[in-house]
Amino acid sequence: MSFDRLLDRYLAAWNERDADKRRALVDELWAPEGTYTDPLADARGREAVDATIAAVQAQFPDFAFRAGELFDAHHDIARFTWELGPAGGEAVVVGFDVVVLDDDGRIRNVHGFLDKVPTA
Repeated sequence: MSFDRLLDRYLAAWNERDADKRRALVDELWAPEGTYTDPLADARGREAVDATIAAVQAQFPDFAFRAGELFDAHHDIARFTWELGPAGGEAVVVGFDVVVLDDDGRIRNVHGFLDKVPTA
Protein backbone atom coordinates (compact mmCIF):
# COMPACT_ATOMS: atom_id res chain seq x y z
CA MET A 1 0.00 0.00 0.00
CA SER A 2 1.38 3.43 -0.86
CA PHE A 3 1.84 5.90 1.98
CA ASP A 4 -0.71 8.27 0.43
CA ARG A 5 -3.28 5.47 0.38
CA LEU A 6 -2.28 4.47 3.89
CA LEU A 7 -2.99 7.99 5.17
CA ASP A 8 -6.39 8.05 3.44
CA ARG A 9 -7.33 4.63 4.89
CA TYR A 10 -5.94 5.55 8.31
CA LEU A 11 -8.12 8.67 8.51
CA ALA A 12 -11.08 6.68 7.15
CA ALA A 13 -10.70 4.24 10.05
CA TRP A 14 -10.76 7.10 12.57
CA ASN A 15 -13.85 8.56 10.87
CA GLU A 16 -15.83 5.34 10.33
CA ARG A 17 -18.85 5.31 12.68
CA ASP A 18 -20.16 1.88 11.73
CA ALA A 19 -18.49 -0.50 14.19
CA ASP A 20 -18.20 -3.43 11.75
CA LYS A 21 -16.80 -1.28 8.94
CA ARG A 22 -14.39 0.45 11.32
CA ARG A 23 -13.14 -2.91 12.62
CA ALA A 24 -12.62 -4.12 9.04
CA LEU A 25 -10.47 -1.03 8.39
CA VAL A 26 -8.47 -1.62 11.56
CA ASP A 27 -7.93 -5.25 10.55
CA GLU A 28 -6.82 -4.15 7.08
CA LEU A 29 -4.40 -1.51 8.32
CA TRP A 30 -2.89 -2.75 11.59
CA ALA A 31 -0.71 -5.78 12.11
CA PRO A 32 -2.32 -8.21 14.60
CA GLU A 33 -0.08 -6.96 17.43
CA GLY A 34 0.08 -3.37 16.16
CA THR A 35 0.02 -0.50 18.62
CA TYR A 36 -1.31 3.02 18.96
CA THR A 37 0.27 5.21 21.64
CA ASP A 38 -0.32 8.89 22.39
CA PRO A 39 -0.37 10.91 25.64
CA LEU A 40 -3.91 9.68 26.41
CA ALA A 41 -3.92 6.13 25.04
CA ASP A 42 -1.78 3.02 24.92
CA ALA A 43 -3.54 0.45 22.72
CA ARG A 44 -1.94 -2.90 21.91
CA GLY A 45 -3.56 -5.17 19.33
CA ARG A 46 -6.37 -4.58 16.87
CA GLU A 47 -9.17 -4.90 19.42
CA ALA A 48 -7.63 -2.24 21.64
CA VAL A 49 -6.93 0.06 18.69
CA ASP A 50 -10.56 -0.29 17.59
CA ALA A 51 -11.76 0.45 21.14
CA THR A 52 -9.54 3.54 21.28
CA ILE A 53 -11.00 4.87 18.03
CA ALA A 54 -14.55 4.20 19.30
CA ALA A 55 -13.78 6.08 22.53
CA VAL A 56 -12.49 9.12 20.63
CA GLN A 57 -15.59 9.07 18.44
CA ALA A 58 -17.80 8.95 21.54
CA GLN A 59 -15.95 11.92 23.02
CA PHE A 60 -16.23 13.95 19.78
CA PRO A 61 -19.42 12.63 18.13
CA ASP A 62 -19.89 15.42 15.59
CA PHE A 63 -16.25 15.85 14.57
CA ALA A 64 -14.16 14.34 11.80
CA PHE A 65 -10.45 13.78 11.24
CA ARG A 66 -8.73 15.35 8.26
CA ALA A 67 -5.16 15.47 7.06
CA GLY A 68 -3.04 18.37 8.21
CA GLU A 69 -0.38 20.18 6.22
CA LEU A 70 2.63 17.91 6.86
CA PHE A 71 3.19 14.53 5.29
CA ASP A 72 6.57 12.88 4.85
CA ALA A 73 7.61 9.25 4.43
CA HIS A 74 10.65 7.09 3.78
CA HIS A 75 11.48 3.40 4.09
CA ASP A 76 8.85 1.99 6.47
CA ILE A 77 8.13 5.22 8.38
CA ALA A 78 5.68 8.05 7.77
CA ARG A 79 4.91 11.20 9.72
CA PHE A 80 1.94 13.46 9.27
CA THR A 81 -0.22 16.02 10.97
CA TRP A 82 -3.96 15.70 11.38
CA GLU A 83 -6.84 17.78 12.66
CA LEU A 84 -10.10 16.93 14.40
CA GLY A 85 -13.05 19.29 14.29
CA PRO A 86 -16.47 19.99 12.88
CA ALA A 87 -16.89 19.78 9.09
CA GLY A 88 -15.75 23.09 7.61
CA GLY A 89 -14.87 24.43 11.06
CA GLU A 90 -11.75 25.12 13.05
CA ALA A 91 -9.88 22.13 14.41
CA VAL A 92 -10.40 21.54 18.11
CA VAL A 93 -7.63 18.94 18.33
CA VAL A 94 -4.42 18.92 16.27
CA GLY A 95 -1.91 16.10 16.32
CA PHE A 96 1.20 14.63 14.77
CA ASP A 97 1.56 10.88 14.20
CA VAL A 98 4.56 8.77 13.30
CA VAL A 99 3.62 5.42 11.73
CA VAL A 100 5.97 2.46 11.43
CA LEU A 101 4.99 -0.33 9.03
CA ASP A 102 5.85 -4.01 9.24
CA ASP A 103 7.26 -6.08 6.37
CA ASP A 104 3.72 -6.66 5.03
CA GLY A 105 2.97 -2.93 4.84
CA ARG A 106 0.65 -2.96 7.86
CA ILE A 107 0.91 -0.62 10.81
CA ARG A 108 3.22 -1.99 13.46
CA ASN A 109 3.28 1.15 15.62
CA VAL A 110 1.70 4.57 15.75
CA HIS A 111 3.39 7.14 17.96
CA GLY A 112 0.99 10.04 18.40
CA PHE A 113 1.54 13.53 19.74
CA LEU A 114 -1.15 16.07 20.62
CA ASP A 115 -0.25 19.63 19.66
CA LYS A 116 -3.60 21.24 20.48
CA VAL A 117 -6.26 19.88 22.84
CA PRO A 118 -9.41 21.41 24.28
CA THR A 119 -9.19 22.79 27.78
CA ALA A 120 -11.65 21.70 30.45
